[in-house]
Amino acid sequence: MNGEGTASLEKAMDILEAVGASPQGLSQTELSARLAVPRTTLYRLLATLVARGMIRRDPLRRVYCLGFRCFELARSAYAMPDLAAAASVELRALRDLTGETSYLATLDGLEVLSLERYDGAHSQRSQAALGQRKPLHCTSQGKAILSALDEATRDALVQGITLKALTPRSITDRRRLQAELRITAARGWSVDDEEIALGVRCVGAPVVDAAGKVRGAISVAGPAYRMTMERVQGLGPEVAEAARRVGAQLSAREPAPAAAVARVVPGPWAFRGEFARWSAQYGGLFWADSLAPSVRLFDGQQDREIAVFDAPLTALVPTDSALLVGSQGGYWRIEQPHGRSPQVGALQPWAAGTPSALCAGPADSVWACEAVAGSRWRVGLWTAAGASAVDGGWLLGEPLDALAWDGAGQCLYGLARDSGVILVMQRGQAAVRRLATVPKGSGRLSGLAVDRSGGIWTALQDGWSVVRFSPDGNQDRVIGLPVPCPSGLALGGEQLDTLYVTSARQPVSLETLGNAPLSGRLFCLDISG
Repeated sequence: MNGEGTASLEKAMDILEAVGASPQGLSQTELSARLAVPRTTLYRLLATLVARGMIRRDPLRRVYCLGFRCFELARSAYAMPDLAAAASVELRALRDLTGETSYLATLDGLEVLSLERYDGAHSQRSQAALGQRKPLHCTSQGKAILSALDEATRDALVQGITLKALTPRSITDRRRLQAELRITAARGWSVDDEEIALGVRCVGAPVVDAAGKVRGAISVAGPAYRMTMERVQGLGPEVAEAARRVGAQLSAREPAPAAAVARVVPGPWAFRGEFARWSAQYGGLFWADSLAPSVRLFDGQQDREIAVFDAPLTALVPTDSALLVGSQGGYWRIEQPHGRSPQVGALQPWAAGTPSALCAGPADSVWACEAVAGSRWRVGLWTAAGASAVDGGWLLGEPLDALAWDGAGQCLYGLARDSGVILVMQRGQAAVRRLATVPKGSGRLSGLAVDRSGGIWTALQDGWSVVRFSPDGNQDRVIGLPVPCPSGLALGGEQLDTLYVTSARQPVSLETLGNAPLSGRLFCLDISG
């Protein structure tokens, strides 16, 4: 029984290889003749492969071609985190610069596997097929990869290679190969001097990621009469620099974080939950219902109301001495906000108009974004007299809706909801840098939090999710939520690995509310994984 199963598997693999080697496709009659498989067996195997998406039948030409499932599997196998996408711009640039064909390959066992190709401008050009496997010792890509590996790994691979002569110019001596690899490592690029095909010359360079891991190699190949050695000497540094830029786009591969699940915190819903603020001093999370104005405290066990106000709320900032609560008309100070009888002070007017955003800063400071003359906005240290440029300060052309400092107190992040941008303001520098832009179709940005790794979190109103951006501005995590309008967030817990998310109920339509009955509730998510 096992023998029959193995035989069927081998026949199915033969079909896939035959179809894959025929870009125009093969008919059932052609497959039967080429593979010497009985028609009834072939029909059964074809039906199974079609059902699994591995091959597809062209109904007009009545031939079989590779199915899209093959491409999906191949892409998954070599997503590093998408080597082909990272290399595409540089490969096209090399093709346009040289007029010759550019390639991308990766190491697969004792061979290199071709992943991508951009054809040159000439009718006579290098035309190695995608998916083709080539030896390491006689290709520029293979030698480039070997040269960038650590000595022990390189020596083990060289010992395992069969140094077969594919042309009279192929290297068949291991000592000579090792010497050429040392030269290649020193200069940063490799040469295939008609070693795999007579009349074809190629120059390549290794792609190494930020962690020093060799991911593959890129190369440029063409007829030897155009790719002269003099030209190769000039192209080598260009290819090496292009490979360096590709590697810089690739972060070190790490296990994907476990999917976080949003857990609802017991308690009443809010019309518009906002301003989630974690306070280690007070041992919990403050948050507010800005429309039915009240402030709440969740201590990990109980979510309780600590104060009620008579005007919509615009800000919430915990400090060492009190909790600041803002509204359009001014701000209140709540003394002992974690006690059973918090003391709410009298309303104090804003000195320079209502800030568009407030946040806690280093050394128990408070930072604000306030309007100044000429339709400009200032972000700076806030006192009862307003925001100032003392100890930093930045001028902007639009208001910010949220602010958050990183843990080191060196970078202040700002969020502009209308334009969908997240900005970075670094202490000691007047320039303001754009970190990321989120298209409106993804949702409206709301709330900011910075984790211990420097990742920036924000919620997407009408986007049913929260997202994280790495410090270099790449979106690297999305967590779905059971509500459409998350409205604010904060990182809390002893290790700051719990993400608290507030949500709004008021803007949710009755129809949507039927699918999102938890709208307005407070959620927590474990993001440590």
